Amino acid sequence: MRSRLEEEEAAEEEQGVDEEEEQEEEEEEEEAPQEEDKPAAEEEANEEQDGEGEAEEGEEEEAKPKFKPFIMPNLIPPKIPDGERVDFDDIHRKRMEKDLMELQTLIEVHFESRKKEEEELVQLKERIEKRRSERAEQHRIRSERDKERQKRLEDERIRKEEEEAKKRAEDDAKKKKTLTSLHFGGYMQKLTDKRSGKRQTEREKKKKILNERRKSLDIENMSQERLKEKAKELWEWIQQLEAEKFDLQYQFSRQKYEINVLRNRVSDHQKTSKRTKRGLRK
Repeated sequence: MRSRLEEEEAAEEEQGVDEEEEQEEEEEEEEAPQEEDKPAAEEEANEEQDGEGEAEEGEEEEAKPKFKPFIMPNLIPPKIPDGERVDFDDIHRKRMEKDLMELQTLIEVHFESRKKEEEELVQLKERIEKRRSERAEQHRIRSERDKERQKRLEDERIRKEEEEAKKRAEDDAKKKKTLTSLHFGGYMQKLTDKRSGKRQTEREKKKKILNERRKSLDIENMSQERLKEKAKELWEWIQQLEAEKFDLQYQFSRQKYEINVLRNRVSDHQKTSKRTKRGLRK
């Protein structure tokens, strides 16, 4: 289709050139009789002037280049077959359809790229949210660990303070006991000597209690199942005794600590009362 259009345009240009040449020839023919009808006087004057200026014109013509007019070759326009006709509407319609298809393709590519960018944006937001939640979880775990560590340190500090206070109280009690034993040693010795014949000593009491608690084990005639049951009973009994022992030791240490604290308070109170009395006397 394009070659046909080019051929038609070339044919139209050739026809325009031919028409221009015909118009130029007609104008030259019209100008020729007008020049012949000029008055004879002018021709004679011109002849005289021409005679005088022939030499000059000859020299000028020799100096000037001769102008050759351009002659357009006779081009024959291509002939379109009678059976084929150019449908410009069809060409325009096809061109519009092609442009529309290209536009639709560009739109589809644009929407696909936009969809891809939106998906990447959603994925990026999900990754950011996931990292944020992970960081929050890590921060929570770290804070819990810090709290536990602080709690352990606080418990350890309290335990050490209690042990130190207990140790100080025991030391004070030992010092006071040694002082009292030095002052009242003879008197206490006399009292113990008097009571030794009337009551049992602590060691004898302990021995008696242990003899009562100890039971003879007759395991010679026991079966294997019975031995297992007996061992289980003994184990439970030992656990019970250990628990009682621990409770008694804790109770004893607690009472001892309270007694020492009370003694210290009494001594401090006595000291302050003595100071106040001295101040009043002054």
